[in-house]
Amino acid sequence: MVYRPLNILSRLMLAACAVGLGVGSLNAQTPSTAAPGGINPSRVDVFLGYSYFGAHGQVKPAGISYSSINVGAIGSVAYYMNKYVGGEIIGAAHPNGKNDDFFSISGGPIFRAPMQNFTLFGHGLVGAGWLDGPNSHNGTYYEPYRVGPTLTAGGGMDYDLPFFDNRFSLRLFQADYRWVHTNYGPAATIPTGGVLGGRTNLSAAELSTGVVIHFGHIIPPPPVTYACAVSPTTVYPGDPITVTGTAANLNPKKAYNYSWTADGGTISGNTATANIDTKTANPGTYTAKGHIVVGGNKPKPGEMADCTATYTVKPFEPPTISCSANPSTVAPGDSATITATGNSPQNRPLTYSYSASAGSVSGSGSTATLSTAGAAPGTITVTCNVVDDKGQTASATTTVTVNAPPPPPAPTTSALCSVSFERDTRRPARVDNEAKACLDDIALKLQSASDAKLAVVGNSTAKEKEPAKGKKKTPDYAGERAVNTKDYLVTEKGIDASRITTYTGSDDGKTVTTTLVPAGATLSTTGLTPVDESAVKAVPRTKK
Repeated sequence: MVYRPLNILSRLMLAACAVGLGVGSLNAQTPSTAAPGGINPSRVDVFLGYSYFGAHGQVKPAGISYSSINVGAIGSVAYYMNKYVGGEIIGAAHPNGKNDDFFSISGGPIFRAPMQNFTLFGHGLVGAGWLDGPNSHNGTYYEPYRVGPTLTAGGGMDYDLPFFDNRFSLRLFQADYRWVHTNYGPAATIPTGGVLGGRTNLSAAELSTGVVIHFGHIIPPPPVTYACAVSPTTVYPGDPITVTGTAANLNPKKAYNYSWTADGGTISGNTATANIDTKTANPGTYTAKGHIVVGGNKPKPGEMADCTATYTVKPFEPPTISCSANPSTVAPGDSATITATGNSPQNRPLTYSYSASAGSVSGSGSTATLSTAGAAPGTITVTCNVVDDKGQTASATTTVTVNAPPPPPAPTTSALCSVSFERDTRRPARVDNEAKACLDDIALKLQSASDAKLAVVGNSTAKEKEPAKGKKKTPDYAGERAVNTKDYLVTEKGIDASRITTYTGSDDGKTVTTTLVPAGATLSTTGLTPVDESAVKAVPRTKK
């Protein structure tokens, strides 16, 4: 009897330590500076609910047993130092039992493991309990209320209700083991023969359920952050700039005030967007500053923030220009279109002018015309000039090539009329009267083109080339026809013999073909054989 309370106390402390070590190990694995991973448990929990007290024990030495109490109320307040560990105070009332009542108040550590939508918890408590009864001898006598120590160990599970921003949870169950020791004083015999007084070591299962109300959070809301940006970041004096602030972690239930300053130009605006007028700003780099603060006289830390953004005002820049010609190559006397493309970084009005190293250029806008009349073949350089209203200038050049006149076409040979020798079978190489018309026309052409020459090509048939019976030598009819044709032009038409060259050809026929060869032209002699006029002599024309 003396050591039983100590044994129970030891078991309760071991259970509390086990729960504490288990949950504490979870806490050790998560640094306190870690950002909330979607779960930010409450700082204070208030629990109100129903409790069942299942008693098991007797008053000694009377040996009278305690009864369970089905109706009871329980409430607790837990304050958490961090996400997992806190301290708790519990008050429980189990009145109007069958033959006994029990009231208690306890305090101790509580450990929790918050999860998505659920929280597991365990606690170990030490406190004081007021216990009376049990009744004896039909209620004539009973033990009065006495205060004694009570130890509690247990745990349970809460379910977060999905409304009111998870402000409420339903305690699905809380199951505790409770030990109570009460000393009713020295045992005394009552008139009915029973015993009043004595001691009890009561064990009980305390089962509870109810509603948990959450207050505050372990991890405070993140501080307000503020970032600002300007657009554009680089301007010329007088160009407008817009600066925009972007705040994060704002409390949607609170109003915020905005303010702006700038050290270059004039800034205006009291919202998340402001405008900067740079008309009075000198060239340089400046800073715009934004400030956001929660409405009210005393903002808390984290309810205000500042931001900065830089912008540059550039000095006015001179214009730029590019120049091109179309076409870039022309014939002598032709014209080309000159196109100038000027640009002012500040969009200032521009004036154009042109000059050329040869020819003449006209135009005062962004296009001009180059005339190459009178210009020698070669390259002409055209200069394009532009000036803005501040007198700042720029120039560019382009070139136009004037081609040399094309050379005259090279002279070519031309075929003239042909002479037939079919009619005079007795004298097959004689130039007859019918050939005179063709040859007279050839003579006129040679007389009109005094530097031209004439190629005369005589041909014969295959039969004429066969050896004649009884003759040692076959006549050269082709050569004779060519030589006789030349002789007619020389002796009867007065053509210089040096201007006429005779050949034999490979055509199968009794003909002479003629080709006019102007000065500078070249006759193709493929298939032609020069006639040896020292061996082939001309035969004068005679009457039949």
